[in-house]
Amino acid sequence: MYRVFEALDELVTIVEEARGVPMTSSCVVPRGDVLELLDDVRDALPAEVDDAQDVLDKRDDILHAARKEASETVAGANAEAERAIAEATDEAERILADARARAEQMLADAHDQADRTVAAGQAEYQNLTERSRAESERMIQAGRDAYDRAIEDGRAEQARLVAQTEVVQAAHAESARIVDEAHAEADRQRADCDAYVDGKLAEFSELLATTLRTVDSGRNHLRSPANLPGGGGRPTLYDYQV
Repeated sequence: MYRVFEALDELVTIVEEARGVPMTSSCVVPRGDVLELLDDVRDALPAEVDDAQDVLDKRDDILHAARKEASETVAGANAEAERAIAEATDEAERILADARARAEQMLADAHDQADRTVAAGQAEYQNLTERSRAESERMIQAGRDAYDRAIEDGRAEQARLVAQTEVVQAAHAESARIVDEAHAEADRQRADCDAYVDGKLAEFSELLATTLRTVDSGRNHLRSPANLPGGGGRPTLYDYQV
């Protein structure tokens, strides 16, 4: 095919460079050179035409083979896609089952933690109540003992002073003062006991409130979209210590 184009290029060059005939559009070309080039073209064309015909003849076979290969490729791709979809479905079901199991375990752990926290709070409450009651009783008894001692001391002092006429009034006044101080001391100790019990109960109330907030926070985390099955998030690990 290259020789055909080369010969045609040479013919074009000969015609373009040929001497023109005056008063006409014709030209004078070398007959021998032109004929030689035409012979080259004639000799080269059959082989090229045969090659082109072979290509045309094989076109249908090539197209059929290409269609067959395309069909096989599409079938293989469909099979691979179905296999990948099946594997993805199995994996998704497995992940969903794991997520549900983890969520149920986390919920059970949260309930256990809440139960332990409430039990610990109740035990602490009982302990604080018992200690407060014991401390209150001790302080009240101490106040009573101090009151009784003050009364006894006042009575003894009163009896001693009664024998002294010149100090009878002073003795009565001192006795009254001692009795008043004993009452005041008993009242003060009772107030201290009440304040101590009230402070301990306030501490326990704050502990219970903190425990309830921790339980509610854990439940809210468990109900959040990130921890639900299929939420796409990693399970949240909770620290229940506040």
